[in-house]
Amino acid sequence: MKRHDDAVVAMLRDDPAMAPDYLRTAFDELDKPDGEAAFLVALRHVVEAQGGMAVVAGRAHLSRESLYRALSPKGNPTLKTMTAVIRATGLRFQDLTRAV
Repeated sequence: MKRHDDAVVAMLRDDPAMAPDYLRTAFDELDKPDGEAAFLVALRHVVEAQGGMAVVAGRAHLSRESLYRALSPKGNPTLKTMTAVIRATGLRFQDLTRAV
């Protein structure tokens, strides 16, 4: 799985414009089994592609540890945290609900 994650992060790093579509697809599947965990993985990929946990945590005014916990497979971030992280990646929630 690590190689897959690394490949996805590399693609997102090489083509940052792909991030909204990637997250939108994960967002659209939230209601499916394991959809929440899959969305957190997708958001973690975008965060890693944008400089990593420490960089995005700083932009979101969170500690790196809090961001790791929030985006872990068993994470349960608050709406406030999710909003801060998504904004820190340069996106907005509305970008996840419609085509850009």
